[in-house]
Amino acid sequence: MKYFAFILIICFQSFAIAQENNEMPPVLDSCKEEPLSNLQKCFDTEVFNLLFKNYKVPQKVTEANYKGEVVILFEVDKKGGFRTMYVDAIYPELKAEAIRVIKTFPKVKPATYNSEPTYKQYSITLKIPLEDQTISIEDLALNKKEKQELNALETAAKKELDKVNATYTTYDNRAYRSQLNIPFSHENYSRFERATNLIGTNSHTASKPFIYEDISAYYDFEAENEALKKETQSWVGKKLWNEHLVQLQGEDYWFTVDPIFDLQAGKDTDADFSNTFNNTRGIYIQGGLGNKFSFSASVYENQGRFAQYFNAYAESIAPSDGPAIVPGRGIAKRFKDDAFDYPVAEAYLSYTPSKFINVQFGHGKNFIGDGYRSLLQSDVASPYPYLKLNTKFWKIKYTNTYTWLKDVRPEVTEDGAFLTKYIANHYLSWNVNKRLNLGIFESVIWANTNNRGFDINYLNPIIFYRAIEFETGQDAGNAIVGASAKYKLNDNFNVYSQFVLDEFSLNDVKGGNGSWKNKFGLQLGAKYYNAFKVKDLMLQAEYNAVRPYTYSHNSIILNYAHNNQPMAHLWGANFRELVLIGRYRKDRVFGEAKLIAGIRGFDINNSTDNFNYGGNIYRDEVDRPFDSGVKIGQGIKTNTINASVQAGYLINPASNLKVFANISYRNFNPEAETMSVLNNSIVWFNFGIRTDLFNWYFDL
Repeated sequence: MKYFAFILIICFQSFAIAQENNEMPPVLDSCKEEPLSNLQKCFDTEVFNLLFKNYKVPQKVTEANYKGEVVILFEVDKKGGFRTMYVDAIYPELKAEAIRVIKTFPKVKPATYNSEPTYKQYSITLKIPLEDQTISIEDLALNKKEKQELNALETAAKKELDKVNATYTTYDNRAYRSQLNIPFSHENYSRFERATNLIGTNSHTASKPFIYEDISAYYDFEAENEALKKETQSWVGKKLWNEHLVQLQGEDYWFTVDPIFDLQAGKDTDADFSNTFNNTRGIYIQGGLGNKFSFSASVYENQGRFAQYFNAYAESIAPSDGPAIVPGRGIAKRFKDDAFDYPVAEAYLSYTPSKFINVQFGHGKNFIGDGYRSLLQSDVASPYPYLKLNTKFWKIKYTNTYTWLKDVRPEVTEDGAFLTKYIANHYLSWNVNKRLNLGIFESVIWANTNNRGFDINYLNPIIFYRAIEFETGQDAGNAIVGASAKYKLNDNFNVYSQFVLDEFSLNDVKGGNGSWKNKFGLQLGAKYYNAFKVKDLMLQAEYNAVRPYTYSHNSIILNYAHNNQPMAHLWGANFRELVLIGRYRKDRVFGEAKLIAGIRGFDINNSTDNFNYGGNIYRDEVDRPFDSGVKIGQGIKTNTINASVQAGYLINPASNLKVFANISYRNFNPEAETMSVLNNSIVWFNFGIRTDLFNWYFDL
């Protein structure tokens, strides 16, 4: 029995030695003579010494008297070469130095497992400054017991997350080189507008929103935001002033997450309630996969009570099953007794298969024009589903937009479902020379009549819509055409224009009798950058005029509108206006002054006169009072003034979070009053904090 026990002990020791010999660590030349049991310790010591002796702490770090650590994940491959997988340090210079030193390490005899070369991964910690160092190297491999119990595939699977973690890199503002849309707000775009309008640039500035990849050729977003950064070392300070709340980046992916706020409080001097407010909370997610695919989503939860006139308008365009539609945002339900609750969600996917084409599918808004207003396609209505193709080549940019819209009037609502309508737009922008740009626009609106659905005829990106309209039936669609132009007088001054034509009768034009069929609109504008040699001062003047009945149709569903809101100018038709805007910014401080004066024509709507005078595009054209002598301002002629002054401070350039204060004055002065057209004059004070991601128009 003693002999048997002795034999078992000998066998067990031999088996243990054999198992130990199954795995060998990497071996440096200086460790070749070491016994097997000391090889790993020798490797750790020599690697640490190589790093310690060759690492040069950058001068910037030394001058800052920084004390901390540099954590380095590295790998020894099957050929004995060293490769840095990941470096964690506050200063980019510390990371760069670690990568440099690891590259200088000599090749070693690779680690082996079952006598076959294998990879080995380690983590090493280097303290800064370099005095009083102790060896700190951790083997990232699985422990021996686990390896004995797992096959090769299972072993690789258990390392999968480690490999993912090893791909993390410092976020380097990848968004600024992506296919993401630059959030379209007039104040935000004014920051780079001059750069895109210099004489000789091959930019196309009418089709908005822009994508970062296109504008980065003219404006260095990263450098500009770097100049705005505040010096802070704390995590809270960085997230508040400089960075996204969450920002993560790997070799072929990245994403950011930010909270959304629009918290406002104010006072309307004409209101019968105590105060105005808006309470918006949400989340804003952006990201990219590879170099060609980007995505974005913003989800808002909102409650608000606005100035009296704005609340009244929201209620006047209410859908069949709700108390109001908040203009520009969406359908609302009642919050308390006199406020609105209006959830909003916007998102899109952006894909660029080649340098010529960008494809987007999403739920949001689009805009065509160089002005504050657009007579072709504006962003004043609620968000909607869309498919957009932007094609750029030579001196051409061609934009195709297909949208799915809703008519929410009670008379077309069926079984609680709103009626679907569609709009397809083409816009061709051509840089004729270094100064002149011309654009051609056409649009067609059709409805899901006779179970027609989305008419495949309109998917053709080049065809003329007017021809298709006649093929499918005269009342099957409503075609609108238009044109635009911009001329750069110099690097700081340009003029622009738009013309929209809803219907054209040559005989009526020649007749000169003001026929109702002459349905068109005109825009003329000018912009002055660095005005009067004041850097970042921009001045803008714009004139808009739209004749009565433009954008409307004898089949109301075929009007140019969505969710009871116009798809072009927010005043609909039958108006003229003058817009004056001044914007200034200095570092993070910004200011804006705006004056809008106009003449509008409203329907009388009383027991003796219920005619359509052409301002409300949701009325049937057939109800017009006369066929000739039609002019802007007919009906109840109303003089309106909207003026506002705003000042603010950009808290965080990464998320575009701003604090602001605003004073608005509105004077609405009709020649006669009715139940829906009332004389009023108000001053509206409001202030708050807002994530500035979209335009919101209160100048009704």
